Amino acid sequence: MTFLGLPGAAPGTATSPATVPAPAAAPADQDGPRDLTLLYRGPLASCDYDCPYCPFAKRRDTPEQLRADRAALARFTAWAAGRAGTGDTLSLLFTPWGEGLVRSWYRRALVDLSHLPHVRRVAIQTNLSCRTDWLAAADLHTLALWVTYHPGQVTRERFLAKCRELDALGVRYSVGVVGRPEHLDEARRLRTDLAEDVYLWVNAAEGLDYTDAEAARWTALDPHFGYSRHAHPSAGLPCRTGESVLSVDGEGTVRRCHFVRDVLGNLYDDSYRARLGPRPCPLPVCDCHIGYVHLETLPLYRLFGAGVLERVPADWPHGPVPNHR
Repeated sequence: MTFLGLPGAAPGTATSPATVPAPAAAPADQDGPRDLTLLYRGPLASCDYDCPYCPFAKRRDTPEQLRADRAALARFTAWAAGRAGTGDTLSLLFTPWGEGLVRSWYRRALVDLSHLPHVRRVAIQTNLSCRTDWLAAADLHTLALWVTYHPGQVTRERFLAKCRELDALGVRYSVGVVGRPEHLDEARRLRTDLAEDVYLWVNAAEGLDYTDAEAARWTALDPHFGYSRHAHPSAGLPCRTGESVLSVDGEGTVRRCHFVRDVLGNLYDDSYRARLGPRPCPLPVCDCHIGYVHLETLPLYRLFGAGVLERVPADWPHGPVPNHR
């Protein structure tokens, strides 16, 4: 399984050139209002953790790389703000290669975006190593966090203290772990100590095949672990990516998702809008949550409802949550 929503080639690695498909017939409503979900990943690749299963452990960005990331994020935030009055509504998930919330510009962007009336949800994947006081300035009806606990990088007590700070502030969040055998006891203790209304998800570990007995242990912690245990056949199947869900990089290049390299256009010149439309998945399988959650053949939009970006099931644990605003 692809781990922690970090698929594809790392920044700075060689990849096949992205191809721009020949323009298709534009949908009749290409200039009309859209309800879009955007997964943004800028050039940031540095992380303050040293996880053995992550290729970006303790990676450092140069000052020039950090300035480029900051400028790219500011441009994206300005674009999102500029959609006010167009009729578009936006749901935004930041999926950085590294850890974003230790950088002031990500914290500020999330706060600013949370107050925009046309933004339904803004969320980010994070290890929660940052301070939490900045969240008090956000609209917590809109902002949410997708948090990952990394045993060996932070003590459970310190991590839980951060979670309790989120609870006190009223922040909506999920917590997850990678389902490695050596993490099972820690994950069990974490589930016991987390607030009942915090969903604990488990990502299947990269390259690990689980026996039914092993899978049952993780399913006891995450009743939806089965979706992560196996890759999902996707070739030729309908997927929301490319129609209402898009991947955006720091240059504004728009692709259907993080896994398909074909370019739909650019966010900042609106060239992507003529390419929006239903299309089947071109890949044989999809094995990462931020990809397969959008497959129309899986019931995950019904399962997660308004919590699809922050990975919180709609009925966890006491029934549906209000729909944003």
